[in-house]
Amino acid sequence: MNNFLKVTQFLNGLLLIRFSISKLFAWPISVKAFVEMAKPLGIDPTFFRIFTGIIISTVCISYFTGFYLLMLSKYNEKKNHFNFILFSNILGTGVMIGALASEFLLRTEPKWPLVIIAGFIVVTSILNFTYLNKNKAQ
Repeated sequence: MNNFLKVTQFLNGLLLIRFSISKLFAWPISVKAFVEMAKPLGIDPTFFRIFTGIIISTVCISYFTGFYLLMLSKYNEKKNHFNFILFSNILGTGVMIGALASEFLLRTEPKWPLVIIAGFIVVTSILNFTYLNKNKAQ
């Protein structure tokens, strides 16, 4: 199996751990950001933060599960493994596109390190599911 796929599955999950923890454990920087982003939507910032933390945790777990499945020696024999890894990358792409939209549409000024991280995850996930689809056809 492609080492790039293994590394990016692991790295994407690793990058998202900090963000899920900061939201679920109400780190002050996260609370402040969600107060700012919830205003234009007119929703409760605590609900928005916790909901986002759960979604990001789900993506994080799916990336790590995909990595684990890739590390299994009999990966190629399991179609369900392929589908789950594909799903984790599609889910990660969708959630990170939402994160990018939030950065640009809901904040007064986007936080560029967050934009770069979300952009990295989108690009690597697109590359991963392109690679997976190409190999599925063969």
